[in-house]
Amino acid sequence: MRVLVTGGAGFIASHIADLYIKEGHRVSIVDNLSSGRRSNINSKAEFYKLDITSSKIKEIFKRGRFDIVNHHAAQIDVRKSVTDPSFDAGTNIMGTLNLLQNAVQSGVKRFVFASSGGVMYGECPRPPSETKPALPISPYGISKKAVEDYLRFFRFAHGLESVIFRYGNVYGPRQDPHGEAGVVAIFSRAMLENRELYIFGDGKQVRDYVYVGDVARANLIALKKGEGEIFNIGTERSLSVNQLYGYLKKITGYKKPAVYKQARLGELQSSKLNAGKSRKRLGWRSQVDIVEGLSRTAAFFKG
Repeated sequence: MRVLVTGGAGFIASHIADLYIKEGHRVSIVDNLSSGRRSNINSKAEFYKLDITSSKIKEIFKRGRFDIVNHHAAQIDVRKSVTDPSFDAGTNIMGTLNLLQNAVQSGVKRFVFASSGGVMYGECPRPPSETKPALPISPYGISKKAVEDYLRFFRFAHGLESVIFRYGNVYGPRQDPHGEAGVVAIFSRAMLENRELYIFGDGKQVRDYVYVGDVARANLIALKKGEGEIFNIGTERSLSVNQLYGYLKKITGYKKPAVYKQARLGELQSSKLNAGKSRKRLGWRSQVDIVEGLSRTAAFFKG
């Protein structure tokens, strides 16, 4: 198949592009390199340095004659979305509409979209399934929900197949250790460089950490399965920040105690996903356990 991967120089999408190429698909990548890295781009992929909001996207679609669009390019900083919701919407909503309109005009068959689990469901006493109403409270989450709704419209109005993934906390090699979301990468780099490590709040907040290689496999399955549906992608297991710290401390040999700081305003205390639908409909389940995944990630940052 001919596949366009947006954000393919970034953390998650570069792993997806690698797997697609390994499986024999022809891959083109669009990325503006605002956060992605050239070193992440597979040498066998055709690369276009371009923003998804650009009018030049039309030429990429004409040239590529894509069967599939896998859309991971996004403004991903929740705090930036709060301070500048217009910029967030311009990239995440208008940029995606630019892709969708060109996809329809050029005959793309299927559109795979990276949504988000935590921002959709908020604080949940039990792991939510995809049937739980999505009530995002940040502009970032609102933009993801808006795209999900647009995909439903494009499916019914234009016959564009779609598969939507709501990810847990994805981690693994190539994750950015300088951003707000990549706690595994941030902890790994700090420990390997023997720097002070900060935990915000009491460290009891829990997340569903899913390895990037498992996420890539879900995106491979989505080339043929899951049309018209939303899927949670997670391990269904929760890990606290304190537990994460303990695992990585043992893996890296870090000796310093963590420094606890004031909790961040609005941070979720519990985010874990029900991935039963992914098992039943896609035949997908996470395969890499947390110790193995953290070991691979730490090895990557050690170099």
